[in-house]
Amino acid sequence: MKFLKYFTLLLLLQGCDTNYEWSWYLLDPNTIKGLTNLKFLISGFGITIYISVISILLSMTLGFIVALPSLAKNKFLTYLNIGYVEIVRSIPLLVLILWIYYGLPIMLGISFSPFVSGIIALTISDSAFQAEIFRAGINSITKGQHEVAASLGMNFWKKMRFVIMPQAVKTILPALANQFVYVLKMSSLVSIIGIADLTRKANELVVTTYRPLEIYTFLILEYLVLILVISYLVRKLEKKLKYK
Repeated sequence: MKFLKYFTLLLLLQGCDTNYEWSWYLLDPNTIKGLTNLKFLISGFGITIYISVISILLSMTLGFIVALPSLAKNKFLTYLNIGYVEIVRSIPLLVLILWIYYGLPIMLGISFSPFVSGIIALTISDSAFQAEIFRAGINSITKGQHEVAASLGMNFWKKMRFVIMPQAVKTILPALANQFVYVLKMSSLVSIIGIADLTRKANELVVTTYRPLEIYTFLILEYLVLILVISYLVRKLEKKLKYK
């Protein structure tokens, strides 16, 4: 085992070029070319945020609907929920994007634009994880809360809206935030079908500048900023809900 570790380390070191010269002038805002490149890269922010927000909202809605059968005593509905969750979680997101965009027109004669195909794939993929989050959150509420709601004459939907979900959301909020981060990062895969998000913009600039390290390093910083902003907002929301 030690030999294998040293051998792997040797291969990595041999592949490193210590003479690499970074060309940050490509992204220097004080030059016309650098400013143009920066504007081109940053222009992908809008698409990335837009597709991520729409996908997370739709996946939360679908995930909640998928989670409901698991709460029923009917075994068929329970197995239906398990089947959906396990099948969807087993499909790689990249494969799902390609299948929806390229496969559906061939199989069923149904075609969608790249933007819609990306949203559908992200929604379906994330809905399975959202379903498990909602199921765990709802099950964390004690039976006493359900009995109180029933004693007040509430039907299922009113019970969920006014009693169960307000309490469950406080529990599952960190997990929902993690899924938002997941969708935000995985949205980079939609660039493969031509959507002009952050990753697509970076790829296009790499092709013209032949400087992938600088461009992809800046791309990492872009995603880092987005995720840090989301994390900050979620923490603020958690504190606000905590004292309600």
